[in-house]
Amino acid sequence: MSVLALKLSLPRRMPSVIPGFGPTLGFTLAYLSLIVLLPLAALVIKAAGTTLEQWGAILSDSRVLSALGLSFGGALAAALINTVFGLLVAWVLVRYPFPGRRLVDAVIDLPFALPTAVAGIALTALYAPNGWLGRLLEPLGVKVAFTPLGVVVAMVFIGLPFVVRTVEPVLHDVDLELEEAAASLGAGRVQTFLRVILPAILPSLLTGFSLALARAVGEYGSVIFIAGNLPGVSEIAPLLIVTKLEQYDYVGATAIATVMLGISFTLLLAVNLLQKWRRARMGG
Repeated sequence: MSVLALKLSLPRRMPSVIPGFGPTLGFTLAYLSLIVLLPLAALVIKAAGTTLEQWGAILSDSRVLSALGLSFGGALAAALINTVFGLLVAWVLVRYPFPGRRLVDAVIDLPFALPTAVAGIALTALYAPNGWLGRLLEPLGVKVAFTPLGVVVAMVFIGLPFVVRTVEPVLHDVDLELEEAAASLGAGRVQTFLRVILPAILPSLLTGFSLALARAVGEYGSVIFIAGNLPGVSEIAPLLIVTKLEQYDYVGATAIATVMLGISFTLLLAVNLLQKWRRARMGG
């Protein structure tokens, strides 16, 4: 076989779309390692030096368990609420033209730009016993500020845009002819939504849920004002970590942070696996 025939028989390598892909990829990996992986690795290495007795004492502390339960339980509740109402908001913005639509669309992004401390103060002023809504809710026996309910309210406030902005472009891409075809075949509105629209937007809905969950778990500034930070009642895990650091309890702070990292990673991994399974099922 000649050299020319050998060259023609070899698979041709497609040229790279992005010039300098190798250096760009190397810079990207180095940057991510420096910003993300190294700090997380340092946290895990620091936690690895903690003895089993120290781990047992920290994780059996009722204050720590209460703070972790409130952080993750409140974040899960807030993410579920945002998933439902975020979908409704995105649906209204996409499907129904109405006066003031652009203003409502701009207000959705307000939690992105608003400093978290400002959001916390505003929510506290609104839901405090002497606030605009608090004074109306208190006679009904509903107390929001300085309770776990206030923590959930703050988490809902900061997490709503993640669901709306994730689902909104997908709703734009859903072909209305599919809905018309389903209706012509005798499907009702509920059946059309469950069998035509929901499968198309479910991956983006899960993405919005995971983003809202991750944001709520790590939220600090907007929560501490309305929570009241009562140990065992309305104290969140990020605040407890800061308290431990102020007390020079680096072992306790590291252990709590590591537990939060592990639980958060497990939740996000579960959501990603569910998305992958859903895409494979839809593709099959």
